[in-house]
Amino acid sequence: MSEAKKAPEGIYYTKEHEWVKLEGDLAVVGLTDFAQDQLGDITYVELPEVEAEVEQMGEMCVVESVKTAADVYAPLGGVVAEVNSALEDAPELINQDCYGAGWLVKLSGFDQAELDNLMDAAAYVQLMAQGE
Repeated sequence: MSEAKKAPEGIYYTKEHEWVKLEGDLAVVGLTDFAQDQLGDITYVELPEVEAEVEQMGEMCVVESVKTAADVYAPLGGVVAEVNSALEDAPELINQDCYGAGWLVKLSGFDQAELDNLMDAAAYVQLMAQGE
């Protein structure tokens, strides 16, 4: 698997293996390729309520797989503007297309300054190379 698949450019990353991509006034959030690979086959996603407020690095939702359940943390603070309801019937979308159809939530009202606390693709790839 190529490094680009693991960590596409133009996306911000957390040490906990979430990603965030800005689309206009919204921040799209998902799990990285590394995270979905470590979890294995994802069987259930507990998404937050629309209009729920989340804090940067606060618990946002839960993903369950055949191996374990894992908390997903908000890479940015903000308000949940939209959830990926397709995951209710097809949680495996996270495994199949974690940077596309498998996104989790879209946040509004986030603070752009919080992006400074996140990693770019190169830093994230370096983190993974260190075995984090």
